[in-house]
This record gives sequence, structure tokens and C-alpha cells, in this order.
Amino acid sequence: MMAALPPSTVVAVVGAGAMGAGIAQVAATAGHPVLLFDNRPGAAAQAIENLRSVYARLAAKGKLGGDAASAAAARLSAAAELADLAPAGLVIEAIVEDLDAKQGLFRQLETIVGADCLFASNTSSISITAIAGALQRPGRLAGLHFFNPAPLMALVEVISGLATTPAVATTLFDTAAAWGKTPVHAKSTPGFIVNRVARPYYGEALRLLGENAADCATIDAICREAGGFRMGPFELMDMIGLDVNYAVTRSVWNAYFNDPRFTPSLIQQELVAAGFLGRKSGRGFHDYRDGAVPPAPTFSAPCPLTANAVDIAICGESVAAAALAERLTAHGVAFTRRAAGDDRIAAADGVAIFVTDGRSATRRAADSALAATVVIDLALDYATAPRLAAAAALQCPQPQFDAAVGLLQAAGFVVSPVADAPGLVLMRAVAMLANEAADAVHQGVCTAAAADAAMRLGTNYPRGPLAWADAIGVAAVVTVLANLAEAYGEDRYRVSPFLRSRALAGRKCLA
Repeated sequence: MMAALPPSTVVAVVGAGAMGAGIAQVAATAGHPVLLFDNRPGAAAQAIENLRSVYARLAAKGKLGGDAASAAAARLSAAAELADLAPAGLVIEAIVEDLDAKQGLFRQLETIVGADCLFASNTSSISITAIAGALQRPGRLAGLHFFNPAPLMALVEVISGLATTPAVATTLFDTAAAWGKTPVHAKSTPGFIVNRVARPYYGEALRLLGENAADCATIDAICREAGGFRMGPFELMDMIGLDVNYAVTRSVWNAYFNDPRFTPSLIQQELVAAGFLGRKSGRGFHDYRDGAVPPAPTFSAPCPLTANAVDIAICGESVAAAALAERLTAHGVAFTRRAAGDDRIAAADGVAIFVTDGRSATRRAADSALAATVVIDLALDYATAPRLAAAAALQCPQPQFDAAVGLLQAAGFVVSPVADAPGLVLMRAVAMLANEAADAVHQGVCTAAAADAAMRLGTNYPRGPLAWADAIGVAAVVTVLANLAEAYGEDRYRVSPFLRSRALAGRKCLA
């Protein structure tokens, strides 16, 4: 039986900015009387006027019935002062991200509302334990982290601090579900789930950029067109704001006592110092000023496939090999089938093509004494991906790399050549995302299912990181991470015990 707050419960929202107003809209639509307060004169009243216009537009578009829209709008009221929130059964704060300000607000509220009123903070990064530590009754406070825009984004992180009572967390979880959201439980740790697990998507792209592995436009295109992400990491940072993204990274890094897994980027620091903050300033990793020409991702010029069917081989039965065979057949390219004794997926004109295992192509060529070695990147779906990244070993002659590119182009791929960086672009990012999600599970921050749900719904990832690890193969992901650690000699790429134990047991992350 659900413990959700009944619709008759008055919900108070403190902070009438975009997040506060969005949360107020969600609660009012769900049937609650809503009191909106902001310490800026007239801000709450203006926000409610704006929300009533939103409801009118929703009704006009048929997305909400006319009577329902009018009723929801009528449930919104502006509170002139904090004392007007006395009837509230739930207070959600969405004010400035400052610990002292949040503690001060809830201390005041304790003298105003009833003893059974629940407190929730919409903080995205501040410790719920720390906020509650200033209260007389810290057990009634939990995090209720909505994502922007709150009316549209399904995810809500329900965060328990050390003092949060289980009944409070359960009630807030069930209330968020009753409001049409998908809540996930999380423990109060730096970044909670989403802001922690998402760090590698930005961090590994920034590191690749710093190593001159590829430019921003190419990395973005690989993540979109091979990985299925809605936006590449640099596009996404530009949209979020480089200052905001950099601040979150520094916050998580500092909170984890400078764990190298979260080390901020000097490149991003320089851009922030220059005022290049992304879309809002007209310039970030990309240029958004009037007249600016969007940069094009790099791709290989056409390389005619000169090998005959005897020289073209698809090797083994891996997912990548099977998809490549299907694509070549669809494009009328003849080939032979062979076993893959060394994990290669294809061969043509003496070149061997492998899916990256975290080693550079140069390292792999040296290990196997096979100079003509080319590695390709991960793809969400090799059968349909329009683009694929590839890198050649330093030992690989150019004609052999061209033969590999020609084979991939004959299968319908746009090939983006990148420098021979360990793990390439997408495999590296996905392996690190899976590793971070796995560590969150290992440390009891959330369940495996919650980690994947949070990343799909909170960031619109095409697949949850742990589901992606299961699809690649947990043991293969562990190998990628171990090879990255060997290549860089850094603790940044240490393997989560959760992943390692699953690999040893032959189990999936989500099993």
C-alpha cells in the first residue's frame, strides 16, 4: 500500500525560480494545494502568473483538459512571508545552492510548520546529512532532486541522509510516484547518482581532447552517431554551461578527497577563466556567435575497396563481426568467413581489424607481432550505426589502414579516424560510466536498477551504463578498464569491485 501524501496535503515550495516553479506545477497538477514563496518581492506572484499561462497553453494544445488546467491553476497561491507556510504538510526548497542558506531556511521552518510536516531539498550536490544536521528533528528531511524542466523530466532522486527516517524516504518516494515521476532511492553521497555517474562522459572526452586524439566536433559526432547519445559531451557541456559543469566536477572531486577519477580538466578551467561558458555566452567548446560556421567532424576520404572476396574475411561470431557481415551483404560485398583465433573481427589486404579492448592499436600490434593492426570503437548497434571511429597502430602501413577504412566504408560506415588513444572514444566513455555506476552500487548509494534508471531518465542516455556493460560483456569491460589502467598507470581507471566480482562469477550487472 502506498504511503504517498494525499492530494489534500498542502505542498509549499520555497524558491520561485525555474526549478521551484516547475516543482510547484508538478504538485498542483497532481492535485495538491500549493503555496509558493520567494524572498524576492513579487517573484512568487509572477511565477504563478506564468504557470497559469502554461496551464492555458496546455489546455489549448489538448495536453491537459480545460477543467483540469483551470483547477490546477487555482491550486497555486503566493505566500507573502515564510510564516504563511504554516499549513504545509510538505515543504520543498529550491533556493540557492548554499549550505548555510538551506540550513537557515529549514531552521526557520521548524518554528513555523507542524511537527508532522516533511522537509525536502531539491539540492543537486549538497549533502542531505549536512543540511539536516542543523535541525532539531533531522529525521524528517530528505532530498527530493528533480531534474530541469521538472514538469517534463521523469526522474526524481529521493536521497536519504544519515538521519533521514525510512518512513520519510518511503513517503517521498511514493509521493513522487503518485505525481507521475519515476523515483529512485539514493544515499547522500557527493553527486548522488546522476551527477556522480555522469562525470566520465565529460571527463574522458576532455582527456581525449587534451591528448589531441580528436577534436570536439568529431568526439561529439562519434558519441551521437555511434553511441546513440542525444548530444555529444562538448555540446552538452556547452548547453549546461561550462561554469556550471566545471563547478559540479570540482565539487564532486573535492568531496571525494581529490579522487583522480573525478579530476577536473585544465582545458575546461581555461575556458571558464576566459568567459567562454557555452551557449549562454556565445562561445564554449563550439562557437555560437552570429555567422559562426559549425565545425564538421573529421572523416576519411573514400578508400576504394580493391581486395577480392578471397582477401576479405569476417572473423568469428561476435556481435560486431555479425553486424559487419550483414552490412557488407546488404551492400553487395562478397567475403569469406573464418574463425577468429585472436579476436579479430575482419581482415582485408593483410590488415587485421579488432574492436578495442582498451589497449592502443600500437600496443596490440606489439603484443601480437602483427604490424598491420587497426582497432575500431564501440557502437550502440553495429548494425545501424552510421559512424565508427578507427585508429591504426604506428606500425601499420598506410595502405593497410586504407584497406581497413575501405572495408568499413563498403559496409556503409562513415569512418572517423582518431589518434591511437587507449580505448578510443566511445568504449572508453562507456566503460568508465559503467565503472562509476558499479562503484555507486558497490558502496550502497543505490541499487543497480536505480543506477541505470537514473542515467536513462536523468540524462537521456540511450542505455543504462550497467545494461551497456552487460551487453558488451562484464569481463570485456573489466579488460578495457584494466588495459586503460596499465596504459596510463593511474588509479583513475581502477576496476570497481562490483564489476570484477561479476566478471569472475560470470554474472551480469543487472542479474
